[in-house]
Amino acid sequence: MSTTSSVHGEQRRQALVEMLEAAGSVQLAEAAAALGVSEMTIRRDLDGLVQEGLARRVRGGATRAVGPRPFGERMGQRRQAKARIAQKVLDLVPAHGAIALDASTTAGVLAEQLGQHDDLVVVTNSWENFGALRRAGVARATLTGGQADELTGSLVGPMACRFASEVRYSMLFASGAGIDVEHGASDVSLEEAQVKREFARGSERVILLIDSTKLARPGMARGIDWREVELLVTELDPTDARLDPYRGIVDIR
Repeated sequence: MSTTSSVHGEQRRQALVEMLEAAGSVQLAEAAAALGVSEMTIRRDLDGLVQEGLARRVRGGATRAVGPRPFGERMGQRRQAKARIAQKVLDLVPAHGAIALDASTTAGVLAEQLGQHDDLVVVTNSWENFGALRRAGVARATLTGGQADELTGSLVGPMACRFASEVRYSMLFASGAGIDVEHGASDVSLEEAQVKREFARGSERVILLIDSTKLARPGMARGIDWREVELLVTELDPTDARLDPYRGIVDIR
């Protein structure tokens, strides 16, 4: 990519994300020349992408962030966006019955706000999100069994899938490593995706919670197909142009 004038703000950030996706890495000098800004500006931009979990810093630049990351690291990133998403779906949470939350940190922020739902069964395969539910006062919080993934803070494997499939949920609130127009949601691991698909199969409605950094950013493992998703919720205004590719595929909030 080359330009004769500097690229600013969100355009520059998106250009860097595209460079990382295409090449797997970005060099400070090359990116600065391509975008018409200083290396210091690119360094600050890359630091921001690192904070969002989209890149990892290396000498002279950055590489694309791949693979699962610790729950605690993810929870601290894009916190404001996750809180906005949680607020936008609180009115959808039923007073009774059962819902499922996946092991994402976005679902974890929603879990923190469910304290008034005394008669609601909330099932999750994340011990971190289970802890958040208990701290919020959700009396009927339920944790699946399964094999512990110490890195992601989730329970996976045959036992987790079996437990997830045994309950009928009115809703699943789930996130993902990313979404794309063709395939829907995707995840960083096959094991995590398998449990999530079992939750989705048992749910009347699937609500996808995706912050805007995950748009057009497919992950490694196939997650939830668009045919199963009723609603896409982001921190963006629903009229934002970044959501245009998904109109006609899914309802947007």
